[in-house]
Amino acid sequence: MVYFVCKKFLFRSSNVYYCRRFYTYATGTNCYIATMDSNFLVTNATVIQLKQLLIGYNRKSIGKPVTGRFKRGSMTAIIGVNGSGKSTLLQTIAGLLFPVSGKIEFCQEGRPRIGYLPQQTEIDRQFPLKVFEVVSMGCWPATSILSSINNEQKIFIWNSLKQVGLDNKAFDNIGSLSNGEFQRMLFARLLVQQAPLVLLDEPFTSIDSSTSSILLTIITQLHQQGSTLIVVLHDYMLVAKYFPTTLLLSPIHNAWGSSADILKQFIIPTMAVRQQQRIL
Repeated sequence: MVYFVCKKFLFRSSNVYYCRRFYTYATGTNCYIATMDSNFLVTNATVIQLKQLLIGYNRKSIGKPVTGRFKRGSMTAIIGVNGSGKSTLLQTIAGLLFPVSGKIEFCQEGRPRIGYLPQQTEIDRQFPLKVFEVVSMGCWPATSILSSINNEQKIFIWNSLKQVGLDNKAFDNIGSLSNGEFQRMLFARLLVQQAPLVLLDEPFTSIDSSTSSILLTIITQLHQQGSTLIVVLHDYMLVAKYFPTTLLLSPIHNAWGSSADILKQFIIPTMAVRQQQRIL
């Protein structure tokens, strides 16, 4: 059970999501969590509804139509072969691409604030910015591009940098960072942004194991804080261990359900066949 103090009165609700910012985002009322059970509450509320969604570029579709929903507070992995449209789907949800056909519906509160992290190859690392400046961009939704950040926000930025182990590189140029450090910086910005919806495109590609561990901790933290996460992945072990739900994109068919069922029905048999072919 979650208890909220809302200005003049205390109330509890089994149907209220535990995360403070979702309640504030939905109602516009200043409130804070007074106490919370150890088991976080997740409602069945739908955040995004896909209805016969065809994705692609220049009106040319990729794959088959996708129908389904992302629930509030869920963690969903998107998997599939190269060229199946995983990154394209994320960009379409983020509003960077138009659907070829079909619909994307953002339910209840409308389109939420989105934290989108593309693949590292799509980011210009030569732009003359300091690490602190990039992380502070996460404050823009709460302020504006031209406004200065306040002391409370600065503390939040420094805490986020410490969490990813980059507080000693806060004033280094971003071009001097390794792949792992660069990804840590972008995750620190996600922490500062506090977006209800987080879209990650292959966040573990070309990074070291220690960075992967830090990023997995942050993903789990974002989930526990109430964010809905949609993540493109190639590592099926990570999918099985951390992501309850999986969307499989394929040129032939799509499948959406529990990760255990998707992996058992579609991935494990394919991997077994490939292993037998290697032996032969």
